[in-house]
Amino acid sequence: MVALICLCFIFTGSFVGVWLRSRLPEHHLNKESESVVKLGVGLIATLSALVLGLLISSAKSTYDAKASEVNQITANIIMIDQLLSEYGPEVRPAREKLRSSVRGMVQKIWNEGNEISASSGTFTPTAASLETWRLVNSLPTQTEIQRGLNGQITEAAKSLSQLRLLLFAQSGRSIPVPFLVILIFWLAIIFASFSLFGPMNATVLAFTFLFAVSAAGAIFLIYELDSPFTGMLQISKTPMLDSLGVLPP
Repeated sequence: MVALICLCFIFTGSFVGVWLRSRLPEHHLNKESESVVKLGVGLIATLSALVLGLLISSAKSTYDAKASEVNQITANIIMIDQLLSEYGPEVRPAREKLRSSVRGMVQKIWNEGNEISASSGTFTPTAASLETWRLVNSLPTQTEIQRGLNGQITEAAKSLSQLRLLLFAQSGRSIPVPFLVILIFWLAIIFASFSLFGPMNATVLAFTFLFAVSAAGAIFLIYELDSPFTGMLQISKTPMLDSLGVLPP
């Protein structure tokens, strides 16, 4: 939607340039005027490139950070399950609850990715997650080995919870709206200058359309990177879902 809005504004800028060309007196469109406008457009194009690079860098950093947090959560889940397996068959209910809580966690994380910001609601853990932590906290600690395993499980569970809360806190957008508005405004000015002084034939119109789609496509990719749990570039949920295999009978 944002990319389509950007495309509409760019086309509007092009039409404004065509309209001005038909309304302005001839001496306003001479070589001297064209040179001044081109100098200004060159400055705006440079600023647009800088802002576009900043937005891409910010969106890519957000995407990489959340992907890393998801990988760390997956690793912690596997570690907790492996440590529980060292306890023996008496902790099988905790391992079964851990598997059901992972499915609920995945569903909740990717649903939160659809929210506009984390302020749309408070964080509420799933019932399966609460039951899992209750079972983990009640693990037996009768031997030295069990006490050591319990301490490692507690640390891994604490790290998992912190990462989970961090993902929730980062569920909002990282792209500043004023940056995006200014960028679209600058792009509209640039395309208006194209149609103000350039010839309006089929070749120019076709390439202007391609240029506009390319600019809107850059905005589209930025928003895709800024929404790693939705869209075409979303982080895969398969590794987390498949992190724990089926318990043997």
